[in-house]
Amino acid sequence: MRIDLHCHSTASDGTDTPAELVRNAAAAGLDVVALTDHDTTRGYAGATAALPEGLTLVTGAELSCRVDGVSMHMLAYLFDPEEPALLAERELVRDDRVPRAQGMVAKLNALGVPVTWEQVERIAAGGSVGRPHVATALVELGVVHTVSDAFTEEWLADGGRAYVEKHETDPFEAIRLVKGAGGVTVFAHPAAAKRGRTVPESVIAELAAAGLDGIEVDHMDHDADSRTRLRGLAKDLGLLVTGSSDYHGSRKTVALGDYTTDPEVYGEITRRATGAFPVPGTGGA
Repeated sequence: MRIDLHCHSTASDGTDTPAELVRNAAAAGLDVVALTDHDTTRGYAGATAALPEGLTLVTGAELSCRVDGVSMHMLAYLFDPEEPALLAERELVRDDRVPRAQGMVAKLNALGVPVTWEQVERIAAGGSVGRPHVATALVELGVVHTVSDAFTEEWLADGGRAYVEKHETDPFEAIRLVKGAGGVTVFAHPAAAKRGRTVPESVIAELAAAGLDGIEVDHMDHDADSRTRLRGLAKDLGLLVTGSSDYHGSRKTVALGDYTTDPEVYGEITRRATGAFPVPGTGGA
């Protein structure tokens, strides 16, 4: 089985619609794909309706968190999307994305970059707006060559000249909320140092003690040494190890299925989840 547990659609900052994402996942030879848009579940219906035969959909989300001043992302799988407490927190985070992006536009303007809010809105196309949409605007304007080039201290990285904070969930609270909604939690790309400061291993140990299920190890932003270290940490803490592409369509160079999760780990995730179940494809529209 080929299993990719971290993918984005136009419901947040990917470039594939949810329907295109699942069709492309099947074409890439995947057996299981997870839809994990940022702080939203709005892509579920479109992905489920188009789900090809032979492909299984895992519903999820990537939750924006912050601990001790460090931003981090928490992948949540197979939770009940209508559970009130988790739904309210997702909406709080998502609603704060708009004024945050508007603030980044204002800072860029002050730096002499002629980006407009209308441009960012067009790029987001109704999705949950985020930094990659602002970064894409910078690419369009020729300020940077790629979206990744915008995530530096010069521009949009944490603490960068045009960075603006947003509401982010305490990860211990995120674990509690996801567990309350019957879901499973995995710390996304914990050693992605090029994105900014990373959470120390001591905090990961505290998260594990609080109920964290796993850490994402095989990821494009982790080098070989980081993966070896994270595997050892996961073994010591009794955490599941996942691998995923973090696919964003044309917004990143990584392809669907470039990094995958062991089928036994996937099976354990589905066994732990009680809020939702994987959706088997029966031949979508």
